[in-house]
Amino acid sequence: MKNGTIISESARQEFETKGYHVVPGFYDIQSEIAPIHEGIRQTLELICNKYGVDAPTDTAHEAMTIAYRKLIAVNRSWGGEVYDAIKQIPAFMRLVSSAANDEVFKALRPGSIPGIAAGGYGMRIDNPGEEKFRAQWHQEFPSQLRSVDGIVFWTPLLPVTEHMGPVQIAEGSQAEGLVPVYVDDAGAGKTGAYALHLHKGEERLARYKHVAPLSKPGDLILMDFLTLHQSGHNISQTPRWSIQFRYFNFAEPVGIRIGWKGSFAAGVKFAEVLPELVAPQGEPA
Repeated sequence: MKNGTIISESARQEFETKGYHVVPGFYDIQSEIAPIHEGIRQTLELICNKYGVDAPTDTAHEAMTIAYRKLIAVNRSWGGEVYDAIKQIPAFMRLVSSAANDEVFKALRPGSIPGIAAGGYGMRIDNPGEEKFRAQWHQEFPSQLRSVDGIVFWTPLLPVTEHMGPVQIAEGSQAEGLVPVYVDDAGAGKTGAYALHLHKGEERLARYKHVAPLSKPGDLILMDFLTLHQSGHNISQTPRWSIQFRYFNFAEPVGIRIGWKGSFAAGVKFAEVLPELVAPQGEPA
């Protein structure tokens, strides 16, 4: 990770204004990213052998871009097995709980007490043309809860090109505050957090400049829990592999009030914890 001051005062102010900040080369490739790549390679090698799928796994890149696609071409549910397994790689857990992440959070949120959202960490594998699991425009808070004062840590495991669908961010949208949401699981087979929709979403999104920063392994994109963002559409031929985890502030009043409860990943309905998040009934979406 970078030495010296992790987050400058100007970076903190940019985060405060724009709702996001990009730190190039924050994670060290050799000591932090390469061990995760190797863990993924080993896991894919084991699963391909388990199911008799003949695919190259000599390198992490081959495993992530060729073997994984061959695996899910035979049986899509085997991709879910990969997804569940890789979040248990020790090198990944070390990255999530690194002390440097604490320092980033405290630099962006002076006076905070950082916590890691249980169930709020994992790796996404966004396949080309697959809409079902693409995260549409949302704030992080309704699907994560914990506390309103939270930050998403997002870092890619493969270089992200424009065609791979980089994360899209509505710059400055955290100024909206909490946006009510409603659940609509009709169409595209979306369920759970993927079926959440913003109240008057199009109207809100039209107010902001949309950015989609390109990134490479080691880069870190930080987003406020209230910043509107979505997964880009992957129209390339390569799965988009990335890491996400969430830190929250134990000292934030709403978090204290709800006992830092989680939402979907914790099996909790946000409407029962914070009914004010439910979009008004009878109004146009």
